[in-house]
Amino acid sequence: MNVCEIISVGTELLLGEILNTNAPYLCGALAAMGISVQRVLTVGDNPARLQEDFLAALRRSDIVLLTGGLGPTKDDLTKETVCKALGVPLVEDPAQRRAIDAFFRRRGGECGYSNYKQALVPQGGVVLYNANGTAPGCVIRHGEKLVALLPGPPGELRPMFQQALKPLLQPYAGGAIVSHHVKTVGLGESRMAELTAHLQDSENPTVAPYAKEGESYLRVSAYAATAEAAEALCAPVIKNLQSLLGDYVYAIDQSLEETLLARLREQGKTIAFAESCTGGAICAALTALPGASEVFRQGYVTYANQAKQELLGVTPNTLARFGAVSEETAIEMAEGARAGAGADLAVAVTGVAGPGQSEAKPAGLIWLAACNGKRTVTRRLDTGRNDRTYNRTAAAKAALALGIAMAAEDGGLVPA
Repeated sequence: MNVCEIISVGTELLLGEILNTNAPYLCGALAAMGISVQRVLTVGDNPARLQEDFLAALRRSDIVLLTGGLGPTKDDLTKETVCKALGVPLVEDPAQRRAIDAFFRRRGGECGYSNYKQALVPQGGVVLYNANGTAPGCVIRHGEKLVALLPGPPGELRPMFQQALKPLLQPYAGGAIVSHHVKTVGLGESRMAELTAHLQDSENPTVAPYAKEGESYLRVSAYAATAEAAEALCAPVIKNLQSLLGDYVYAIDQSLEETLLARLREQGKTIAFAESCTGGAICAALTALPGASEVFRQGYVTYANQAKQELLGVTPNTLARFGAVSEETAIEMAEGARAGAGADLAVAVTGVAGPGQSEAKPAGLIWLAACNGKRTVTRRLDTGRNDRTYNRTAAAKAALALGIAMAAEDGGLVPA
């Protein structure tokens, strides 16, 4: 299997001003071709450091992909640095110069002279023309190795990779790498890892645990000559994991909201949500998906106690005796939402998002309830975190998971 390294260039990436979405995109696309990405590195706009890291990557790997630093400004030095390191001169490409002129004519603006810097390409290299911008990419062959330079903006990089670079990488492709994610909720990463420890020693497929806010998952990856053969290697491992983890597994690859939408569609059911601490995040997650209108009836965001009373029918007595963050309030919120929306089922959440807490009700204390007209079930979640963002995310995911459980035909619940 040929190996690859990716170098993302740009001081703005190191400063956290821009999120690097190019690297994960390229990693996935290359894995699908059977090209193994061994390292991903981010380097600032410093020619000396870039040259050092580039040459090290070239010694180790069959393919080196560099992204960013191909524009017209003085700090765009990727192309110049790579060509200097390889001893390849830059020459003007007439077709690219014409493309730059045409680009500015279409926009009705004047082309500054600095833009013609983007018409310089490595001598003997393959130019990857950019239909979405002015900076072309290029490919340089160095012996048996391949060096590719791609523009930084994702809207330019992705089509250039698919349309121009991917065909040139085919001789380096070897087999296929397939990955699937066994998604769990209600089970911590450490416990999930303990239950599946004996499977994590496998080399092909590999099994690796990961954690996100409110859920954990296991990535199963296999390498084989074809995607079909890799899928066949993954299948028995995934089945084994499902057997080991039981009802904690809510889906393979799908997100919680995707799974809930699919489950509701299968059952022909509708849902409503009543949210306090999550502030509409649950409704937003579900309605971000196409087809949500088939199952989503209504959402209530009721932060104030008065809103809980007026919109959901939570009684003043309940709020006075137990407080807004309580099992009792969550129950009345769920039952009120279901009745008010005319939905088949409803899920409610109320909690202390933080920061700030009391001894009786610390940050991270979340109460959830779900009602289907026949029964109402509750769930208590204690995140142990004084982190508002984390707690809101965990609460929203727990609510989606409870919705999945209540929509199930057998009425089973994801374990607490």
